[in-house]
Amino acid sequence: MTPGGPDRIAVIGPGAIGTVVAAALHEQGRTPFIAGRSKRPELQLQVDDGTVTVPGPVHTDPAESPGTADLVFLAVKATQTAAAADWLAALCGPDTVVCVLQNGVEQREMVEPLVREGTVVPAVVWFPATREPGGPVTLLSPPRLSLPEAPGALVVEDALRGSRCAVEVSTDFTTLAWRKLLQNAAAGLMALTGRRSGMYRRDDIGRLMLGYLEECAAVARAEGARLTDDEPRRLLDQFRAAPVDRGTSILADREQGRPLEWDVRNAVIQRRGSAHGIPTPISDVVVPLLAAGSDGPG
Repeated sequence: MTPGGPDRIAVIGPGAIGTVVAAALHEQGRTPFIAGRSKRPELQLQVDDGTVTVPGPVHTDPAESPGTADLVFLAVKATQTAAAADWLAALCGPDTVVCVLQNGVEQREMVEPLVREGTVVPAVVWFPATREPGGPVTLLSPPRLSLPEAPGALVVEDALRGSRCAVEVSTDFTTLAWRKLLQNAAAGLMALTGRRSGMYRRDDIGRLMLGYLEECAAVARAEGARLTDDEPRRLLDQFRAAPVDRGTSILADREQGRPLEWDVRNAVIQRRGSAHGIPTPISDVVVPLLAAGSDGPG
């Protein structure tokens, strides 16, 4: 690794988020090695001023690994983490930093057992991006990541310094991570109803969402997040201000018949609430419905 930042960078999971990060790196002259499930000759990111093309190919066999990387961005869905184990083994050495670009607050617990060597750094992803099957990724807002003030964070910051993807290293990562989790948990209602952001403008859905977010916020505070009393209302207003046709990744997964991230986005509220003795009656309904919509018979 040079003083100017990591030389050998890899992205595992060239979906919407992985493509945005790969494009930001490529524009800075740090074109990453790309690992995924499907072969593609290149990645494309649609932005306001045109298209960024990231040269590939997308590699699908861990035997094609160029060796250990200085920095690995893990951008697969949480439901695909175990399937990325062979790539993590092939790309990670004792000095590798693995930046986890996944939803939830349990990135370290999920990924560290798969990284026998190296340092795992969780990240909060603050930007939406979408990709239609076979098409380019479309970036919907300026990309931004939040990282904890922890070993490895500065390597990520150095890699993306000056790029279109801003990086914030925070002394209160817990609050940021739980704030994003509340947003993700509420978005799960879209997967249950099959509707987009416009539904949050309904009074009945608004009342349900406020109750759910207040429940989530109580658990988050018990976990050390410093959330204000108006956080649920602020998030509801944010959802209501979004375009009525704005979707979310968990809705897209439901529409395309893919497994849902219900465990890391919603069931975690139940788990952590139970550990703190906090009742979670709305989660107790939402979670099994999301789980049934994702897994099992029927």
